[in-house]
Amino acid sequence: MAKKSFDLIVIGSGPAGESAAMNAVKAGKKVAMICDKPRPGGNCTYLGTIPSKALRHGVKQVMQFNTNPIFREFGDVRKVTFQQLMSHARRVVEDQSALRTNFYQRNQVPIFEGVASFVDKNCITVTLGTEITKLKADYFVIATGSRPYRPANVDFQHQLVFDSDTILNLKKSPRKVTIIGAGVIGCEYASIFGGLGCKVELLNPATSLLSFLDTEISEALSYHLRNVSVRCRHLEHFKQMEYHDDHIITFLDSGKKIKSDIVLWANGRTGNTDKLNLDAVGLQATSRGQLVVNNRYQTTVENIYACGDVIGSPALASAAYDQGRAASNAIVNPEEFRPLNEIPSGIYTIPEISTIGMNELQLTEKKIPYEVGKAFFRNIARAQITGDEVGMLKLIFHFDTLEILGIHCFGDQASEIVHIGQAIMNQKDGGNTLRYFLNTTFNYPTMAEAYKVAALDGINRVF
Repeated sequence: MAKKSFDLIVIGSGPAGESAAMNAVKAGKKVAMICDKPRPGGNCTYLGTIPSKALRHGVKQVMQFNTNPIFREFGDVRKVTFQQLMSHARRVVEDQSALRTNFYQRNQVPIFEGVASFVDKNCITVTLGTEITKLKADYFVIATGSRPYRPANVDFQHQLVFDSDTILNLKKSPRKVTIIGAGVIGCEYASIFGGLGCKVELLNPATSLLSFLDTEISEALSYHLRNVSVRCRHLEHFKQMEYHDDHIITFLDSGKKIKSDIVLWANGRTGNTDKLNLDAVGLQATSRGQLVVNNRYQTTVENIYACGDVIGSPALASAAYDQGRAASNAIVNPEEFRPLNEIPSGIYTIPEISTIGMNELQLTEKKIPYEVGKAFFRNIARAQITGDEVGMLKLIFHFDTLEILGIHCFGDQASEIVHIGQAIMNQKDGGNTLRYFLNTTFNYPTMAEAYKVAALDGINRVF
């Protein structure tokens, strides 16, 4: 079979792969996409970011309806099932899938469906059923993403045991859920199930939730999870499960036992590299299936690059998209290569969290003099109007220069609000200062006004 030749082949059609492919074809290169699903979009579109955030939005709307006194005039508290909310999420997935497919069609990038496997550093095979296609390229970008880590001592074939992929196929609304792992995914699903009225046991091996966050933000998350019947069990480690037809017993190292209707395993992820035949090109993945790259996303094989979740942290769709573009530029347009700036975190719990920059503990360890300005949403007119009064915006700035050092937001629209501050933090030549927020007129009422309120609070602490 004759080999089809390309300048660049991208393996994986999630955010990183899509960005790499589109950037290269815009630069005039002949590009092909390898996709292991019938349509492009990757796990982000079908199993991760899009369906879970659409599900979370639906739960938040239900919570607003059931707690806002205005809506009491229209009906009683509504019990909405997980399955009903997932039907909406699937519509969003379909819209996103169609959008992504159109990108490839419009830019004339051929998509080869199947599983990619390296033959050598310039050749791969793509296998779909019994059909095998050989493709050749000068360069490759591996953007195969990741999947939930599945330890051997957990029976994921049991109908009551789920991971973050399979939970989307849940057929029956549970009353009690045990979530093993209190990272970002575990906390997000804890707030989703708690918001649906389930009792949730959240098992956390650490002393606090999401310890990389500012302490106040982490504590606020814990408080509001408790308000929706999420019990955070800190310093607890999973030992084993006992399986029954209608429930699961989870045993902990501490000797405790937890009975629940379902168990959601949310304890880590592993890179999708096991089917790539990396030995053929002399590459080796880590124990978690991840690839090691340099600061230009290049592996130890000079013409093979990698980006997105397959290279590990920060494992965010937003970062993956920019990594894909950067990796592609490193190949096809080196003078345009730009390393990623500081990446904001977006955590879609209810309420959501977003941060960028340093927190108080980090600044204290670095012995940097700082001060803090806060705006509590309960005092912001727009939040009072919408009823989303839970949360705050916290600005951390240098005591002497007033340079913004960190932005930490907890509450409705946090992942949107943080970008205003991010833009100021990226200003050069003295443009990054608390005085920007003091001297700028914000629309009223808006959530953006929280920046002025926080800045006024902060400046009053240093003058």
